[in-house]
Amino acid sequence: MKPFPFLLLVLTCASHASALSLSLGEVASRVRIHHPALKAARLAIEEARGRQLGSGRLSNPTFGYDFQNQSNVSPQTGVFSIDQSFPITRRLSLEKKLTSQLVTAAELEIRDVERKLISDAQQQVVQLLTLSKQRALRQQQTELAQKLSEFASGRAKAGEVSPLDAKQVQLDAQRLRVESRLLEAQSVSLLGQLKPMLGLRSEDALSISGDLPALSLPAKSSWMMRPDYQLAQTKIAAAQTGKDLAKAKRMPDVTAGFFASREMQDVTTTQRERTGFVGFRISIPLPFWNRNQGEIAEKAAAAERARLESEALAVQINGEAGTARREMETNASIVRETRDTLLPLAVEQMTAMQKAYESGQADLLSVLRARDQRLQLEAASLDALRDFHLARIRYEAATGKHAPAIVPAAKPATPSSTRR
Repeated sequence: MKPFPFLLLVLTCASHASALSLSLGEVASRVRIHHPALKAARLAIEEARGRQLGSGRLSNPTFGYDFQNQSNVSPQTGVFSIDQSFPITRRLSLEKKLTSQLVTAAELEIRDVERKLISDAQQQVVQLLTLSKQRALRQQQTELAQKLSEFASGRAKAGEVSPLDAKQVQLDAQRLRVESRLLEAQSVSLLGQLKPMLGLRSEDALSISGDLPALSLPAKSSWMMRPDYQLAQTKIAAAQTGKDLAKAKRMPDVTAGFFASREMQDVTTTQRERTGFVGFRISIPLPFWNRNQGEIAEKAAAAERARLESEALAVQINGEAGTARREMETNASIVRETRDTLLPLAVEQMTAMQKAYESGQADLLSVLRARDQRLQLEAASLDALRDFHLARIRYEAATGKHAPAIVPAAKPATPSSTRR
């Protein structure tokens, strides 16, 4: 095989390999795995775990050596010492507990980012599917307009209708083509915004397959497992732990150590006396002037703020879920009323007016008006269907359907774990 055809074949295969066809139901898993922002954000969890690894540990011991040479009034002395600081409060266990809560908070933050990104991507897909339906509708209307244009042109050549009517129908058909091109431009823009969310490059091919789901209200679900609400609860617990930690810091660390000394004194020019000793020392700080009141007050305010923020978030989430559900109900009723009642009447009226025009019993303006009414009703029905599914996505995001919080099951309490 020649090199150039072989290279062309490889490039062709590579271009086909980068194409992606995706349905609305597959968006959540694709965003969760391939969104570049999520890949970077997940490192925040590893950062929190790294801080947890280094927390709750004693400070390193210190080794000291003092040397004093012999003089006329003192012997030669070498003192070795090892000192260790340790808390007499629960500071280390509280530090470990706090960093563990911060790891949970980091995981919940990532889940909340997933929730928002999945919702954004799903809304883009819904709009793309709706635009595809709108374009198909314009195409159907364009074909009808083209048939009417051909009929009007034939009648105009025969002198049965005014040539202005034929021009008007051609202009209307051209208007529908322009509207279809504008919808296509909107689709290109939405695809360009969607590709980075799916981990695709701008040159990668992406097509949206499938159709919008059935027009049915989802079952009511609780929003208590929404990740940002669980994050607010975790922040309350972390703030309380921070408050307890600030209280534990009222008493600074105690330092204890051992030391050993070796002394040597020349008594005469031929006689040398060697002595030594071993001792223990302890240093206890006295919290007379500073009892960490400032940090305690700060952490108490932070705990109260976290509690109030959680309550405010609960009200906001409840409002988001309730509003989205009412929007679904309203748009669903609009779609059903338009499809079941108004559109059949509009189609019947348009067909009757077109037949009347062909038989010379109606003017062209009436035909175009009847056709525009049908087009507007069908477009309004598609818009209401789009708004229904956008509200459904907002409802699912408000209840955390695609990214619920992952909370580990509570372990049964043991005597050692409940001892203070």
